[in-house]
Amino acid sequence: MKPQYFTAILFATALYWMYLLYSPFLLDITIAALLAISTANIQVRFEGLFKGRLIAAFFSSLLLAVLFFAPLGYFLATLTIKLNSLEPEALKNLQLYIKNFMDAPPVYLDFLKPYMADVIKELNVNSLTSNALGVAGTVGSFSAGFLKNAFLIIIFYFFAQSNGDVIISFLKRIVQMSVNESTQLIEELSSVMNVVFYSIIATAMFEGALFGLAISFMGYNGLLFGVMYGFASLIPVVGGVIMWMPFMVYEFSIDNTANAVFIAAYSIVVISIVADTFIKPLIIREINKIVLKDGATHMNELVIFFAIIAGLTTFGFWGMILGPAITAFFLTILKLFEERTREIGTTI
Repeated sequence: MKPQYFTAILFATALYWMYLLYSPFLLDITIAALLAISTANIQVRFEGLFKGRLIAAFFSSLLLAVLFFAPLGYFLATLTIKLNSLEPEALKNLQLYIKNFMDAPPVYLDFLKPYMADVIKELNVNSLTSNALGVAGTVGSFSAGFLKNAFLIIIFYFFAQSNGDVIISFLKRIVQMSVNESTQLIEELSSVMNVVFYSIIATAMFEGALFGLAISFMGYNGLLFGVMYGFASLIPVVGGVIMWMPFMVYEFSIDNTANAVFIAAYSIVVISIVADTFIKPLIIREINKIVLKDGATHMNELVIFFAIIAGLTTFGFWGMILGPAITAFFLTILKLFEERTREIGTTI
């Protein structure tokens, strides 16, 4: 057997066992690597400020945890506590309100009355309690899983930032591409991920602040529900609805019709139509200009916008990072292929 074949077999075997060993962490490692690429300019600034890569990586990781993971952790922890502290009396009041509403619905909902009878028969406090406990358990389990993944992502992110140059240099040496091609691939992926990361943070904070401000004037916890809306806004189409709809229903249930109409109209017109449809692409475009002002290749803001939506639809929460990364990688490979084809054409 030729030595190169034996080496290839050893490499394939080692790669297989490495996959088995690290497969539970592949998503976390991928997200951490993409986040490291997204915030490479922050790492560079911290290195200039603190004069050391290790301490710069520490502060980069701390900043990421505070900006990205702390708000969602706060939301999940608060929601879990609230669900676990639900009083049976509150569930009884909810059951009574729903039954009264179904017994005497508004005139424009009379056509639904025959269908509501079956629902009323099945509606009882026990079922509400069990469902509430089930939701609380699910949210608690998800919270624990998210916090575990967040911790692992921060650890992998710190490793990527503190050893980024070594990893990139190694990949450039082993990948069968020219130095210019590998550099172009890394730079274009980095530039797009920069825009994506800052766009996600900016738009989530912007829409969350709009909702939290309105809710706080109605006597609710503006910080909590603002954070909730910010992350919910990342979900395509229904993200905002799952936040403002419960408030509208609750305000109707306590006869605050004006508040119910206001929160629905405000959320639809100001946030969903004006902010999400018109202002969000503008924010992406402005960040695109600011981040890539040094002449790097710009990716159309609408392509980034739809890549985020496609990623969320396909991969869930972390799709907002994976979607644009996959799109940027594909488009860059197409450019490299086009350049090679052009070079072959000129040499013939």
